[in-house]
Amino acid sequence: MKELKNIVAAITGAASGIGRSLAINLANEGCGLALADIDQDGLNQTAKMIQDNGNKISTRVLDVADREQVYGFAADVVAEHGKVNIIINNAAVAMSETLEDVTYEDLNWLLGINLWGVIYGSKAFLPYLKQQPEGHIVNISSVNGLFTNRNNGPYCTSKFAVRGFTLTLCQELKDTTVRVSCVHPGGIKTNIARNARFIKASDPELSHEEAAEYFDNNIARTSADKAARIIIKGIKKNKARILVGTDAYIFDILLRLFPGMWQKLIARL
Repeated sequence: MKELKNIVAAITGAASGIGRSLAINLANEGCGLALADIDQDGLNQTAKMIQDNGNKISTRVLDVADREQVYGFAADVVAEHGKVNIIINNAAVAMSETLEDVTYEDLNWLLGINLWGVIYGSKAFLPYLKQQPEGHIVNISSVNGLFTNRNNGPYCTSKFAVRGFTLTLCQELKDTTVRVSCVHPGGIKTNIARNARFIKASDPELSHEEAAEYFDNNIARTSADKAARIIIKGIKKNKARILVGTDAYIFDILLRLFPGMWQKLIARL
C-alpha cells in the first residue's frame, strides 16, 4: 500500500501513546480516520491534535474486549466513511504479577483486551477490507511476543498469542488483496507502565511508581511518534513483520543467535 492519501484507517487505542501518534501521522498522510478507545477524553484530545486534511475523522468509545461492540464499530466505520482500508489493532494494557498468583479475573481482563481485541478487530474488519483494491490488517504485538520476562507472564502470553494469530492470518491471506503486519515495538515512551495493573514487580523492592520510573528512564528509548512513523513505513512496504526501535532489532538478533542463553540472561536482569 504505497499510497495512503484518501484511504480510511481505523485505529483502536487511539486516545494516547502509539495509537494517538499513528492517528496524527496518518492524518498527515491524507487518510480519513476512525478512532476508537475506551477513554472519551483522550479520544477528544487526539482529534483536536489532528490537522484538518479534508477527510472525515470520527471517534467512538469502544471496549475492544466486547465482540459485539467491535463488530458494530467496523460496520459503523464503513457506514460513516464509505469504506475502510486499514485496521490497526493497537489497544493494549499491561500487568505486573506472577503466573502463579495472577487471578483469573485479572488474566481475563488483560487477555480480553490484548488478545481478543485483536482477534475481534481482525475478523470484524476483514470482510470490508476484502472489498477494497487494497486492505491491510496491522496487529501490535511486542518484543514480549518474542521473549518473556518474570512477573510479566500475562502480557507475554497475550503478545505471543497475537504474534501466532497474526502470522497465521498472513499466511492464509497471501493470495488475497489484504496484507497483514505483525508489529513488535521495543521500549516506547507511553503510559502503559504507569497505567498497568500492578501487584508485584520482578524486583520485590520496587513500588509501582519506582517500576514505572525505571521503565521510563531505562527501557523506553523510542518516542511514540517515531514508533508510529516506523509502523506507517512498514505498512507502505507491506511488511509482514515490523520491528520498532533499536532495542527490538538487538533483541531479535540475540534471540536468533543465542535463544537459550538470551532467555536466561533476561530472567537474571
